[in-house]
Amino acid sequence: MVGSSHEALHRIFQKDPALLTRALQRVLHVPFPEPREIAALNVDLTEIEPVERRVDTLLRAETDEGTYLLVVESQGKADERKRGSWPYYLSYLYEKYRCEPVLIVITQSSATAKWASRPIRLGFAGWESLTVRPLVLGPDNVPVIADEQQAEKDVPLAVLSAMTHGRGPQAPAILESLASALRTIDSDSAAVFVQFVDSCLADPQAKQMWRDLMTAIQYFWRHPLAEQVRAEGREEGRIEECRQMILRILEWRGVPVSDAVRQRVGACADLGLLEAWARRAVHATDAAEVFAGE
Repeated sequence: MVGSSHEALHRIFQKDPALLTRALQRVLHVPFPEPREIAALNVDLTEIEPVERRVDTLLRAETDEGTYLLVVESQGKADERKRGSWPYYLSYLYEKYRCEPVLIVITQSSATAKWASRPIRLGFAGWESLTVRPLVLGPDNVPVIADEQQAEKDVPLAVLSAMTHGRGPQAPAILESLASALRTIDSDSAAVFVQFVDSCLADPQAKQMWRDLMTAIQYFWRHPLAEQVRAEGREEGRIEECRQMILRILEWRGVPVSDAVRQRVGACADLGLLEAWARRAVHATDAAEVFAGE
């Protein structure tokens, strides 16, 4: 299981390597050539000497213009040591593989993105021996995908959007759009993406909303993360969790919840019916739509 946002932010490119070149072309507008093939490589850059050096994700892209190494680094905060290790990574990889390395940094922080985008210049002013210019993906350039149809067109990019922007007032629309888009892909890939997003949501309210959405559309119950939110697998615990989930989804979507609605949901002990109401709540614009046909 992915246990941190650091892991999820770079491992999404191992799950879908082509997402990285699409991000370079569409988000950063870098004229990176269209790859014929992309393969993941060993991330261990340790030399014979007992000094361990490891990149987060390393991909090899075969294009009509040549072979490139895509070095992906997930960065949570500014770390001046990286301004020494990143040039080392690139020069070592060039020496090892004899093809051009490209450094891509991904972060959830605008301040970290600004820091990481600064060129690294080694040498003296006016005559640098080596210059490294990282490409940075972060909140200021990764698109906010809050439309269901847009999310369905490129689900991995929608996942990256949720991982980068899944906080604040825009979170409900982003997460709801992605939740719907996940229905259009195979369940195994959806389960992996569910875990990536869950690992990156630092806002407790957004994380709970995501888990409620996943429960409502049934992905979550088939995934190991579900064990964290089930009430010890007991029927009554699941019933109460489902009741609370329905009310939370309506509140987060801005749908007024009257006392009558709360009483009706609280009085229901049919788990199957509650799960049906939860699925309707994801798209309802009025509380009455949750109980339509009942």
